[in-house]
Amino acid sequence: MTRRWFLAASLLLTCALMIVPTTSPAKDRLAFSGGPQGGTFQYFSNGIAIRLSKNHADLEVSNMASAGSLENLRRVDSGEADFGIVYSGDTYLGRNGRLTKDDNTYENVHAMAYLYGAPAHLIVLKNGKIKSLADLEGRRVAVGGAGSGAAGAAQRYFTALGLWDKMKVEFLGYSKAASALGDGLIDAFWVFAGFPNSSVIQAAASNDIMILDVVAAGEKAGFFDQYPFYTKLVIPAGTYKGVDREVQSFQDSALWVAGAHVAPAHVELALEDIFSDDGLAYMVKVKSTAKAMSIEGALNGIVTPVHAGAVDFWQDHGLTLTSAQLGQ
Repeated sequence: MTRRWFLAASLLLTCALMIVPTTSPAKDRLAFSGGPQGGTFQYFSNGIAIRLSKNHADLEVSNMASAGSLENLRRVDSGEADFGIVYSGDTYLGRNGRLTKDDNTYENVHAMAYLYGAPAHLIVLKNGKIKSLADLEGRRVAVGGAGSGAAGAAQRYFTALGLWDKMKVEFLGYSKAASALGDGLIDAFWVFAGFPNSSVIQAAASNDIMILDVVAAGEKAGFFDQYPFYTKLVIPAGTYKGVDREVQSFQDSALWVAGAHVAPAHVELALEDIFSDDGLAYMVKVKSTAKAMSIEGALNGIVTPVHAGAVDFWQDHGLTLTSAQLGQ
């Protein structure tokens, strides 16, 4: 009996050792801070997060909703987020302690690539009382969510014009602002995003809208001398329903950024995937604004240091970085 018991016990032990639970390799988890619902930031961040997570079994990138550029700057700098989308202007001003009412320096945010230009849209009702920027005094103007890059740009712009403290500023996201304009709850709303923008399309679908020229008044006020990272452009006629003339505007550059804490290998892997031919085609399907993305133009609008992983990647692709981009 003893020998039988010993043999049985040995057999059970052998079987137990053979049944070893298998575990999946640990995934590296990264957080991508995007933007408000309906905004171009959110389309881009969500699209990139989905593709990277799908294509790389050992990587999981989660998309985080955000108020926009300024919140992303702070999240990435603190390490709360790993990737983000931040306007070049906010990156530059934040790095140098020149953000409005915020003299902190955000030096841990490093650029990865230019995504697209984000032009200013100032939308009013065509048959309303606002015909020029001067008419905004005393009016209710939505400028984007609190902490967003749109709101930051609006404050810089309207302060230069002497209007910021004379308007009734409402911090509303784009979709809510589009609805509020049609409901008569606001008189104008400001969008700082690539065109065509879904919220402006939303507003134009149910209202006769007009987009105001923001360049002439900005030039007169010295706005472009004060903030040289803004560049002028034209929103083509017909971009939005009922807007049958081209509109003079200006833009900032939306940048894909990473925290200094993110491993260069992760940055290089992400760029290699998204800036492949297949990756760029995928991004255009996500949002047509991504047509502006290319390897050749990947360093456009960047006036601050580039992440070490991105430096290697772009140099390997034949691009030459400026001293500012190299942090020199």
